[in-house]
Amino acid sequence: MSGIFVFLGPTLPARDAASELDATFLPPVAQGDVIRLCSEKPKAIGIIDGFFESVPSVWHKEILFAIHAGIPVFGASSMGALRAAELHPFGMIGVGAIFEAYRDGRLEDDDEVAVVHGPAELGYPSLSEAMVNIRRTLADAAVERILSQDTAFRLEGIAKELPYRERGYGRILRLGADIGLPGDELAGFKAWLPTGRFDQKRDDARRMLRTMRRHLGQDVAAPGARFHFERTALWERAVREAATLAM
Repeated sequence: MSGIFVFLGPTLPARDAASELDATFLPPVAQGDVIRLCSEKPKAIGIIDGFFESVPSVWHKEILFAIHAGIPVFGASSMGALRAAELHPFGMIGVGAIFEAYRDGRLEDDDEVAVVHGPAELGYPSLSEAMVNIRRTLADAAVERILSQDTAFRLEGIAKELPYRERGYGRILRLGADIGLPGDELAGFKAWLPTGRFDQKRDDARRMLRTMRRHLGQDVAAPGARFHFERTALWERAVREAATLAM
């Protein structure tokens, strides 16, 4: 084993991730997973995908614990981008356009990266489209004059108003037609999508894995923690619960 661990789900197939980095690929991160992983003294941790809603999300403090222990923690694309935007002042290493947009305040809503996905046995297939991917694809279509700026803007608004579970290009195009957007533009966009669609989350995930490979290949010690880690009663209880679940 390489000692490198990456939490991954629908953003990138594990076989593609393995071609970028020699690592152990784990299911999407949930609360307590990073605490348990720290006991194995990993060389590095990468967070791409994470659970939310029905499963408690990874706790900020467990990531801080890993950083304080000298373990480099990288984040990108989805849950990783969210946590990295929040924790980069404390040493978490964010990678990619989505992380940068959250860090700089150009994106704020968690639903921008949320998708519905299938089960682990099928490789976590995405069953909806992430808003960040839709934004990038519509922007590219406007640049390539497949869509006018106005049509692209209105389709983006339609997508944002949908619940994240219902976002998909077919649904967006049908709703666009319902409100009278130009039919020729919608048809042209539909024909362009198979080759023009851009997956920003997947692109950022690959960038993070390559960044981890370069960083670890230099064999540079992790920078010292920029904060004091407070071992509160709540933290000690979380550690005990994580240890119990690991048994």
